[in-house]
Amino acid sequence: MATLTFLSWAVDGLLVLTLWWLAWRSLSNPSLFQACVHFIAFGLVLALIWARLNAPDIALAEAAIVAGVTGALLLAALARLEGARFDPAAAPHPAATDPN
Repeated sequence: MATLTFLSWAVDGLLVLTLWWLAWRSLSNPSLFQACVHFIAFGLVLALIWARLNAPDIALAEAAIVAGVTGALLLAALARLEGARFDPAAAPHPAATDPN
């Protein structure tokens, strides 16, 4: 096993701190869109950590599933949720939709 240099320790420490920060921001952010973006970034940083641990198969799966598929599903669900909110000014008047 190769010895870790100071630069390796610094990069690993920075990745861990970034991972913790993204996890905290994705859970405590009041904006759902920003929370979804932080979750996607969390998955990408976690994929980098798996790659640094010499596990490229897990890193690719993490990047594809968490950052790709799950992130896209979360953003699509958020778009549907935002579109489902009732806006009285945008709602048509009942008399305008009556065919009779």
